[in-house]
Amino acid sequence: MRWENAEPTRANGSTRRSRKRRTKRTRKPVSVRAGQLEFFKVNTGRWEWRDAYHWLLALNWPRFAALIISAYVIINLVFAALYAVGGPCIAEMTPGSFLQAFFFSVQTLATVGYGHMYPQTLYGHVVTTIEIMSGMFWLAVITGLIFVRFSRPTARILFSKSIVITQFDGRPALMLRVANMRHHSMVEAEFRIMFLRDEPIAEGGTFRRFYSLKLDFDRLIVFPAALTLRHFIDEQSPLYGATPESLEAGDARLIASVVCVETVIPAAVQSQQDYSWRDVRFGERFVEIYSEMGDGKLTVDYGRIHDTEPVMK
Repeated sequence: MRWENAEPTRANGSTRRSRKRRTKRTRKPVSVRAGQLEFFKVNTGRWEWRDAYHWLLALNWPRFAALIISAYVIINLVFAALYAVGGPCIAEMTPGSFLQAFFFSVQTLATVGYGHMYPQTLYGHVVTTIEIMSGMFWLAVITGLIFVRFSRPTARILFSKSIVITQFDGRPALMLRVANMRHHSMVEAEFRIMFLRDEPIAEGGTFRRFYSLKLDFDRLIVFPAALTLRHFIDEQSPLYGATPESLEAGDARLIASVVCVETVIPAAVQSQQDYSWRDVRFGERFVEIYSEMGDGKLTVDYGRIHDTEPVMK
């Protein structure tokens, strides 16, 4: 399967040779994941230092914490080595003692200043000045990164693990379920489903086509709990006449997207989920998750969001 296919699958000799030349120039491909797919970008140009900020924000919390701790230890090790080789540059510190130099570096980097050890030579003053400035810069950068990571809103949308195609209200329909995992309503929700598959073209080979599926409804003012998105399959639908075999032959995929507004921290948030032809179940439907309690109250069973059952004929 190819995501982008501006040219047919069967390429001529010159195209193959040009691809080979480009491959030789590629040194380290860049991996980019999009759901179940992974892309390797080659010949993308040089990495810029400004990209480090986005890279740090994209790390998960365990990797981010490990990186910060490792960088903190390395910085102190570097300055400890400078103090250790500086002779009697720090008062009350045993010359050449790396352990004492390390803990003095920790105090200096944090600008704690216990007062037991202090610089007493020009070399010591220069190194401590550089470390104090580094510590101020370090604290500002780490504070900003942690603040952004904590304050960045997330959608917390749960998508059903599968998609079903079955009859609904007398018509064939594709359906998937989405649920708001927050303990409060989100507003101005917008829903989209995109269908992708390989199709043959006149020049030979296949071409990856993208279709936006028309939904029964694609907007909600309030999104409090869970709902089922539906696309009715009629003659205008790209899924008209689809079977499990045809979806497999076209390496069919679907991408569902939800964009809504988080009300606690007013900001737009987005979440998405992709499905392959293996995740589409024909002749099944989602089980009921709502039950009435009376007085306008409803119970929503989130434990059955993914559950399906065969449709009785």
